[in-house]
Amino acid sequence: MDHQPAPAPRVSAWSTLGRLVHISRPVLWINTIGTGVLGMWLTGQLLDAAAIPLLLWLTLPFNLLIYGVNDIFDQETDALNARKGSIEGARIEPREVRLIVWAVAITNVPFLVWFLIAYPPAAGLLILLYTLVFVFYSAPPLRFKQRPFLDSLSNAAYGLPLLIVPVALGEPPLWPAVIGLLAWSVAKHAYDAVQDIDEDREAGIRTTAVLLGPRGTAVWSGCWWLASTVLFALVSIPVAAVNLAIAGVLVGWMLVRPTPATGRRLYPVSIAFPYVAGSVASGLRLTKMFFEVYG
Repeated sequence: MDHQPAPAPRVSAWSTLGRLVHISRPVLWINTIGTGVLGMWLTGQLLDAAAIPLLLWLTLPFNLLIYGVNDIFDQETDALNARKGSIEGARIEPREVRLIVWAVAITNVPFLVWFLIAYPPAAGLLILLYTLVFVFYSAPPLRFKQRPFLDSLSNAAYGLPLLIVPVALGEPPLWPAVIGLLAWSVAKHAYDAVQDIDEDREAGIRTTAVLLGPRGTAVWSGCWWLASTVLFALVSIPVAAVNLAIAGVLVGWMLVRPTPATGRRLYPVSIAFPYVAGSVASGLRLTKMFFEVYG
């Protein structure tokens, strides 16, 4: 009797969507949508209809682009990384690459076309820059991830929504906040990479953290966080104080125990950092807006 091979298991649309959401690392969406919402509030609007497409893009679509592309080109090092496969990031299989590429294209291209049509040319150029930086952080031939210092500096792009949203809405950006967040993002990227030093070194990837080591990276990040604190102080002393306190804990702890294990131990604090600082900044901004209207 001939035995027919068992049919491949059917994958439901919901399970596929769930997998794509996992790849997009929802716990890190705060870095895009949170920054975009705060950028809108800094224009004085609680909700501007013109910003809604941009804010929607900064959720699943753009985060799938960031981390989907990253996972495609980081399969070798991710296979060595014990924290992959958790909420901190997916560990993809080669057969998923095609799905990710199509999902990134389908969820991002329509938004990008709309932005180029609907928003001022300066906003369109900033959005394209924002997109390309994150694509080529992971993808060859540029692959910023493997270029010490450039890997960290390129991640300043996480602060760009604070500039993009006002420009898209035809409003002036709050420059100290924008530049401060760009500096903050440089610091956080390098610091978070300390936990992956061993895996990156084994895979032949030279990051800023691999080059400087845990102690040197703590100094590098500390300098950028200090610069961001000074710039935030020009906008809000409470936000600057919170930023300095959390950054001080992260940098100080790493200087005392300079190992990748310390980076892994402190990563939950690093994840919480933008939630805490962003909540303080947002709360103060919303309070100011409330009193401007009802005071």
